[in-house]
Order: sequence, then C-alpha cells, then structure tokens
Amino acid sequence: MAVNPKFAATVLGGQDTPQEHTIELYLDYVCPFSAKLFKQYYTNVLPLLQSPKYKGKVRTVFRHQVQAWHPSSTLVHEAGILVARLAPEKFWEFSQALFERQKEYFDVSLTNETRNQTYQRLSDLASSITSLPSATFYDALAIPSTPAPDGSLNVGNAVTNDLKLHIKAARLVGVHVSPTVVFNGLVENSISSGWTVEQWTEWLEKNVV
Repeated sequence: MAVNPKFAATVLGGQDTPQEHTIELYLDYVCPFSAKLFKQYYTNVLPLLQSPKYKGKVRTVFRHQVQAWHPSSTLVHEAGILVARLAPEKFWEFSQALFERQKEYFDVSLTNETRNQTYQRLSDLASSITSLPSATFYDALAIPSTPAPDGSLNVGNAVTNDLKLHIKAARLVGVHVSPTVVFNGLVENSISSGWTVEQWTEWLEKNVV
C-alpha cells in the first residue's frame, strides 16, 4: 500500500524502483510481541537490508496498529505520529525507545494516572529523543478541560485526524492483530515475532530477488 507523503518518516530504505519490495510492519507500541519483532528487525534485519546484496531492493514501512483492548495504545501511537511530524528523522529512534519502555504504558502502570499525565510523560520522552521542548509535544497531545467553542466535548487533539488515517489504512487491508507483517501487499503469515536473524536471513534469500 502506498504511504501518504506526510508520513514519510515511517519509511526506511528503498529507491522507489519497479524492482523494489516492501515490508510493512503493523505494530502496537504496547504489544509485547510487537516489541519482540521490532527489536529483532530494527537491530538485526535492517542492517542486512543495507548490505550490498539487498541495498535498494527493500523498503520498510512502520504501520501504527492501535489495539482497542490496550487503552493506552491510542496515546502512545499519537506520540509516535507527532514525533514523525515534528522530528521525522527521530521517528524510528523514538519508536525504539517506546518499545523498550512499553511496560510503563501497560494497563496496571496507568491505573492512577490521568490521560494528560500520560501525555506529559510521553512528551518528556519525546523531548529526550528529539531535543525539542517537552511543551511542544504536550501542547499538541493534551486534551483541554473545557468544551470547544461550539460546545462539543469529544474534541480530540492535534494528532487525532492523522491517527484516523493510520487506522483507516489498517482496516483497508484487513489487519486485525499485532504484529502483522505484510510483504508486497499480502499478509505474510509465516513470519513470527519469535524469528531469529537466521530465519529472517533465510526468508530474505528466498523472497527478495
């Protein structure tokens, strides 16, 4: 699936040629299995794709897979989308940091925290990665405590509309669970979050030509 140019930060590698393959990773920041797949892919598979054998043949797309049964999923993905907007060169690094610290955003960890307090912590994390002021992120994420001028109460934040686009993209291809890997437009069910780098290497040799 094509990537909206405004979300270009979610794409790594590739030269946009007819011979290019696309690997899409549908991931949820608060899914343990997504974290496992991301760590293996980001740490070991991406370097393989930069080797002479594969360089320019594969592009990787990060797809935001918000899971409704993880209430904080919306919040952490909003933060990721905002970092991609304000500091696109830091998106993948921020995603790595979120996965490493995902337990801080699990259900039990947020029991005594308001939504805006969670946004504040996410803003602080984004600031530590991007060097932009924490307030820059918080002002875009925080939910106001007063109604909009027209009296509406479901006002969302400055990232809501972009989040909707990501969710629509996942629904369009019928992705329901995380992690899900899509290869050249088709779900690749053989790929597991538990794959070793050797399994990835074998798969790449068979499928990327």
